Amino acid sequence: MTVRLRKTVASLSLVVVGALAGCGGGGYTEIPIETPIAPKLDISPFQRVYVAGFLSGASDDVDANMETVRLLRSQLRTKNILRVVDADTVPIAERALQDVPPAQNGDTPAAAGAAGQPPAEAPEPGQLPAVTDERSLEPYTRVFNDTEYWKQIGEEHQQPLIVTGSILFLPHARSGFVQREQEVYDSFGRRQVVPVRAYMERKGYILRPTFVFIDGRTGEQLYSETFREEILYSANQQTPALSSYFELMDRLLPTFLNTLSAQRIRGTRVLLK
Repeated sequence: MTVRLRKTVASLSLVVVGALAGCGGGGYTEIPIETPIAPKLDISPFQRVYVAGFLSGASDDVDANMETVRLLRSQLRTKNILRVVDADTVPIAERALQDVPPAQNGDTPAAAGAAGQPPAEAPEPGQLPAVTDERSLEPYTRVFNDTEYWKQIGEEHQQPLIVTGSILFLPHARSGFVQREQEVYDSFGRRQVVPVRAYMERKGYILRPTFVFIDGRTGEQLYSETFREEILYSANQQTPALSSYFELMDRLLPTFLNTLSAQRIRGTRVLLK
């Protein structure tokens, strides 16, 4: 169950409680409950987990690759989910460039210049060409099916469960009507909060990670899952990019952890007396 779904369930519970309270009668009792959610992946064959690094889009504000590696390793240690391999990340970008056939690499800066377009700045050695959206990243994701490469990585780190994937953290802007709450006062000075619709220009970020889980013994891909979250602020609000990154990742972490271990979702049930 995602964070958003849990919030929805909690909101519905409050609505039910409010409705029962308004009905009078015999009253009600709230009973706390915990719902176990089974893990999506059987990790019993593994003793270790290695967060190997991620393909990521270029960002001047946040190194999404290294921030994600640090965050996931920290969470796995905190939850005591397998032994976390403390090693440098692997050069996934270099291997990804090798795995892309030249015929499909036509959007590189050099190709753009040959077509009469102003060439973009050439990438550093071992880095992907400019990745600005999901489509431009897609050709390089075939590296996650390179069993020979991942089996070799597994042998170097005692055949762990390998966590890798891709992650995009990009600026985003949107304009349109939004509903917000506004305080108003009547002629007697009584305060009320009413919903109003207003046209706003907002800016923020999009986070799109794909988590890929690979068997370090065979190099085979076991499971993958893609997410997309966005956050928007008013145009005059100055929010650091790193703060937005962590806020978006916080929404996804419970689901990521549920891939490897059982989670318990806390809630309440309402019983009539």
